[in-house]
Amino acid sequence: MARVCELTGKKALVGNNVSHAMNKTKRKFNVNLRTKRFYIPEEDRWITLKVSTSAIKTINKKGISAVLREVERNGYI
Repeated sequence: MARVCELTGKKALVGNNVSHAMNKTKRKFNVNLRTKRFYIPEEDRWITLKVSTSAIKTINKKGISAVLREVERNGYI
C-alpha cells in the first residue's frame, strides 16, 4: 500500500539533496505515518488506520467521531 495518510491524503514530496558544492540530486520527503487503532464508541468497534502524526493530533483534539464525519463530508480534514 502507498505511503499516504488515509484521513488527510498527505503523501511524499519530491525535492533535492544539496551538497556543500551545490550539487543537486533528487530525494523524497516521506510523510510521518503511523498505523494506529482507534475505538469508535458509536459503533462499538475498533478501526485501524494509517495516519500522519498531524492527523493523530487532530483526532486527539476533536475526537475520532468528529474527524470521521468531517472526512465523509469534505473528503479530507
